[in-house]
Amino acid sequence: MNLKSAEEGKEYIIKQIETDDEELNAFLFSLGCYSGEEITVVSHLKGGCIVSIKDGRYNIDNQLAEAIIV
Repeated sequence: MNLKSAEEGKEYIIKQIETDDEELNAFLFSLGCYSGEEITVVSHLKGGCIVSIKDGRYNIDNQLAEAIIV
């Protein structure tokens, strides 16, 4: 399951990031978004969703949400 279809308010463990783009992978890693890390979907928006990773909240688009497998 990816973040786009995840329930709001429920905590998940990231299983993998499905992307061939190394720059995107490095960006997500800098946010603390990598395999084994906990992530929570705070809310779904029209163009993406708001997620909570560690102590930060981030607005990610649908393309990123589909690449993060939980």
